[in-house]
Amino acid sequence: MQIQSQETLLPDFHENLKVILLGTGTPRAYSGRAKSSVAILAGDKVILIDCGGAVVDQLIKAGIMPQRIADVFFTHHHSDHNSGFFDLFISSWRTHVIPERVFEGRSVPMNVYGPTTTKEIIGKMRESFDFDANLRVNYNLSADEGSKINYIENNEGVVYDRAGLKITAFEVDHRPVYPALAYKIEYNGKTVVISGDTIPVPNMIKYSQGADLLIHESYNKAWLDALIAKFPEQAQSLSNPAKYHSTTLQVAQMAKQAGVAHLVLTHHIPAPAATDEAEAEYMQGMSDIYSNKITMGRDLMAFEL
Repeated sequence: MQIQSQETLLPDFHENLKVILLGTGTPRAYSGRAKSSVAILAGDKVILIDCGGAVVDQLIKAGIMPQRIADVFFTHHHSDHNSGFFDLFISSWRTHVIPERVFEGRSVPMNVYGPTTTKEIIGKMRESFDFDANLRVNYNLSADEGSKINYIENNEGVVYDRAGLKITAFEVDHRPVYPALAYKIEYNGKTVVISGDTIPVPNMIKYSQGADLLIHESYNKAWLDALIAKFPEQAQSLSNPAKYHSTTLQVAQMAKQAGVAHLVLTHHIPAPAATDEAEAEYMQGMSDIYSNKITMGRDLMAFEL
């Protein structure tokens, strides 16, 4: 019997905080850029911050079986941050076989954290696949508890604190999407902050003070202005990012004010080619403001703290 082999799997336990960018893209489709999602590995725990399209494929490429995921934290509910939830929910619930190993499906409810719109939005998504879920319980005999969701809604404060892993939610500003959150993750003396989507806000500086890693969305204003000049008939849609996102230079300023050790850009608008030259152009002027390390995030890029 020849069963398809799996990507190299990550260890079941991580003594240090490990962060993997599963998707660095936006609602627009780009080759090599999955939609927004970040995996956090701490101890024997794996959690997701956001759950954009292709998240299961990206998890497997990163060496993480979806059956390990029982906790998903949403920053907000634009589709590029939640459209992969259906696949993750079902895939994590199914038993999976690879050569010489069986991964039992999730037998406990999925814990879904997020802003106070989360149960209303994800609850409707869950209702939409009742047909599939009922078949899996009644025909496939999948664990009934695995078909359920626990919702934890909180716009500000500690939302998770177990086994040394502490996660704090705080509000950002992505209006007209309201509420929108960012997350501060602490483990083993290290801190990571993930911005979600937002314009510059004081909360980002407050909660990122002294962080080891700040993963922040950005758009390049000069690039967008050039596109608007080239395609004036598309001016409205092309100018929208400026209304509720942060420019590369604004992000650099926030990282400087917060004293962040390492800044990683994600959710690139427009997405640069994955070359050193294109990324250097995208980041132009940032190092004049913020002198510490800056990394252009690429899908499946990993950071261990």
